[in-house]
Amino acid sequence: MNEQEHIHFDRISRAIEFINANFKSQPDLDAVAQHVHLSPFHFQKLFTDWVGTSPKKFLQYTTLQYAKSLLRKNNPTLSEIAFESGLSSTSRLHDLFVKIEGMSPAEYKNGGQDLIINYSYSDSPFGKILTAATNKGLCYMAFEDENNFAFKNLIAIFPKAKLKEAIDSFQTNAMLFFHDDWSDLKQVKLHLKGTEFQLKVWQALLSIPFGALSTYGNIAEKIENPKASRAVGTAIGSNPVSFIIPCHRVIQTSGAIGGYMWGPTRKTAIIGWEGVRVEGKGEIVEGKGEIVEGRF
Repeated sequence: MNEQEHIHFDRISRAIEFINANFKSQPDLDAVAQHVHLSPFHFQKLFTDWVGTSPKKFLQYTTLQYAKSLLRKNNPTLSEIAFESGLSSTSRLHDLFVKIEGMSPAEYKNGGQDLIINYSYSDSPFGKILTAATNKGLCYMAFEDENNFAFKNLIAIFPKAKLKEAIDSFQTNAMLFFHDDWSDLKQVKLHLKGTEFQLKVWQALLSIPFGALSTYGNIAEKIENPKASRAVGTAIGSNPVSFIIPCHRVIQTSGAIGGYMWGPTRKTAIIGWEGVRVEGKGEIVEGKGEIVEGRF
C-alpha cells in the first residue's frame, strides 16, 4: 500500500467510525465529507470505491442493524424503534426494512412464524444434504455430515417456523440435479429471504451454466455494480441454497478456488464433477433455478 492509499484508507476508516458513532443523528453526505476534509463529490467517489457501496447505503445498513437488534429485545413498539434508530417516523423504518431486508419489521421479527417448512435428509455425491421447502419453493439446501447439526442450522434461520420432516416435490426436483440424466429436469422454484442486493447476486449466479465458471468481478459486472466485488463475495457467502444456486462456480480472478461455505475441498470436487459431465455430453446445460419470491 503506497502513501496515497494509506491516506485514503485512513479517511475511509474515520468516515466509517463517524457514521457508526453518529448514525442516530442520520448525518448527511456533506457532514461526513466535512469530517474527513473532502468535498462531498470526492468523498462519495472515494467511499464507494473502497467500501463497495455509497455512504448513504452504509448509513442505512448501520441503522438497520441497530433497529434489528432492538426488535430482538423485549417488545418495543415500532415508534420506539424508529426514535431510537434516529428515524423520523415508523414509515421510514418500514421503508428501510423493505428496501434492504426485503420484508417489513414485523415480518423480520416473526422469524418465519407463519411458515410451514418441509425438510428431509438425502445422500448426494458430495455427502449428506438437507433440503427444505415452503409451499412456494425450495428455501434451504445445505451439505452437512451430521443430521443434528444440519437441523440446528435450519432452526437458526427459521426459528419460529413450523418444521415438518417430509419430502415434497420441490425437494425431489432439487435432488434430481445430482443425476447424470438432465433431459427431464424441471425448473426449481426458490422461495428466498434476502436483501435486494443479495437477490440480485443470487439471480446472477443462476445464470452461470452447468460446468462453467465465473469470478466475483464478473458477477459484480453482471449486476451492474462493477466496484462491489467484496460485497458480491459476502452475498455469495450467505447463499442459503447450495448447488442449485451455484456459488461453487465462482472463483477468484487469479484462478484460485476461493472460499466456500461447505468447504473448499467439496467446492473443488463439485467443479470437477460438473466439468467431467459437461465434457462427456459435449454441451453446457443452462441453469434451471428460478427465484419466485423474495420475501417471507
